Amino acid sequence: EVGVSEEILVNVTPRETRVAVVENGMLQEVHLERASRRGNVGNIYKGRVARVMPGMQAAFVDIGLERTAFLHAADIARAAQAEGAEAAAGNAATAGGDAHGHDTLPSICELLRDGQDIVVQVIKDAIGSKGARVSAHLSIPSRCLVLLPQARTLGISARIEDEDERARLREIIARRTGENALGYIVRTNAEGASEDALAFDLTYLGKVWRVVQENIARAQVGERVYEELSLPLRALRDLMHEDMEKVRVDSR
Repeated sequence: EVGVSEEILVNVTPRETRVAVVENGMLQEVHLERASRRGNVGNIYKGRVARVMPGMQAAFVDIGLERTAFLHAADIARAAQAEGAEAAAGNAATAGGDAHGHDTLPSICELLRDGQDIVVQVIKDAIGSKGARVSAHLSIPSRCLVLLPQARTLGISARIEDEDERARLREIIARRTGENALGYIVRTNAEGASEDALAFDLTYLGKVWRVVQENIARAQVGERVYEELSLPLRALRDLMHEDMEKVRVDSR
């Protein structure tokens, strides 16, 4: 049986970065990032509500970009419940989440008011005349885990199907984090990972979140408090695995 040969190709030019995953000489994935339009997805900002729109169940938030960002009630529905449960810097509302069902959403006017400070994360870049879409439900990824600072829950990727492995991962994370843990999602990359590797990710994410909290505390409205990694670093974080033979980099 012929083994699988897999490698990552990274091509960097002044205008564009390209990352490709090649398996047995066949292109499997390709990712592009342009220097002039890198995008803001994953970045976290300290914003201020510019205008609440009751008819749209949404608000426009100033996050320091060219256009105000769009924040729907579904992306902050748990914020009111979590308010006061976790210390937030200044008036920043750092809690949030997804609602289950549009008809169960509270009014946007119950969740936000004009002029309110709120910490949000970009989930979709601006397109044309539309500003970015943001969420108050924050998430910060590492190789094996995704940190959900407000969730207080532990989820396992559905792609990890083996029940024994799911139980092993859940036990390790629960034991390592304790009762007062932040929320986590165990990513598909964690399948088969050692306890040391998982512990490393927990430590890393804890440090990142502490830095983000410090940034929030001293940030002005419109300032970025967390920046997602560039494409080459995201590729190494998300695509690398033990069976990857090579990473070829062509930087000009």
